[in-house]
Amino acid sequence: MAKTDYKNADEYLATLSPEARKILGTVRKTIRAAVPGAEEVISYQIPAFKKDGSWIFYYSAYKGHYALACPPPFAAFKAFAKELAPYKKSVSAVQFPYDQPVPVELITKMSKHQAEQIQAKPAARPVKKAAPKAKKK
Repeated sequence: MAKTDYKNADEYLATLSPEARKILGTVRKTIRAAVPGAEEVISYQIPAFKKDGSWIFYYSAYKGHYALACPPPFAAFKAFAKELAPYKKSVSAVQFPYDQPVPVELITKMSKHQAEQIQAKPAARPVKKAAPKAKKK
């Protein structure tokens, strides 16, 4: 992957091998179907999905695997720890080998779970403006 200033996911995917492009295309369609209305963006030069301003997943390709990642609180990785046990993972990412079928059902469940966590978050409280300082006499 020579290009490193991607404007959208299509630009990123176009740099991949046909195999990786097909697999990430499946991942992309799976997340999009699981979380209708999610916005696809480029962040850290890889594709990602956001819903209501919060992250669903980043997805990306590497030499021997593709990955899903998300920033804290890692809700889906915690909730699906048992299902993710066969895969190499860190706190914030899971690696799926290219030589295994894309776990569409698992990615669907994880994506829906992330979206549900976003919906369950309490609304942010409005920021209070500081009272104007009293003028010295």
